[in-house]
Amino acid sequence: MTDPLAERHVYGRADAPITVLEFGDLECPYCRAAAPVLRELVDSSDGQVRLVWRHFPLFEVHPYALSAALATEAAGVEGRFWELQAELLSHQDRLTEPDLRAAAEALGLDPSTVAGDAAQVHAAAVSADYAAGIEAGVRGTPTIFVDGTRFHGKVTLERLREAMA
Repeated sequence: MTDPLAERHVYGRADAPITVLEFGDLECPYCRAAAPVLRELVDSSDGQVRLVWRHFPLFEVHPYALSAALATEAAGVEGRFWELQAELLSHQDRLTEPDLRAAAEALGLDPSTVAGDAAQVHAAAVSADYAAGIEAGVRGTPTIFVDGTRFHGKVTLERLREAMA
């Protein structure tokens, strides 16, 4: 799990000594619940923890997860991945193509880049994340690794800090 694609989306200091890697799905309610906890972990770590996101869209149960992943990849080109990711996670009932375009526009991004044919240019990156997840044994989301060790159970600040100790 050390290929360069793993480092596309880093929240926190890129050189933080502890890496929390999340394989997530933007339509997954458990990923929505984990997001503020993971951000708080990084924000309260005094630069010691970074969060790396990799896409694992569960397209068989979440029909909009793949298009949402492509939209965040497009936002990432503009350095706005985490902003659109947070927006989409907080509004999982609004992930259709018109919704994705509206969310991008609200963030000041070109809405034509985040949906439809224009977003397909990012399919290889999302597929590579998904393949890396399969290789790592990911079956559901969120799947979290703390410095390469799989984290099990409910995602809480206390449990994540215990896993890092």
